[in-house]
Amino acid sequence: MKPKEWRDLDLDEVETKVQQLRSELFTARIRKETGQLENTAKLRLLRRDIARAETILRERQVSRSEPKASEGQR
Repeated sequence: MKPKEWRDLDLDEVETKVQQLRSELFTARIRKETGQLENTAKLRLLRRDIARAETILRERQVSRSEPKASEGQR
């Protein structure tokens, strides 16, 4: 998914997707080690998707905890 698509999802959906991607990555790693994974580039794509999702989660966490500019300058 593209970052824009990740940002359009709500918080619960992103967290659910991250869990699904982590599970899929685990399965793909096992399949790679047993020689059953044909497309090894899938590992890289899964890792990048997880990183994108984690970045979006972090952006949202930071934006919620930042004080507003008008509050800090009085």
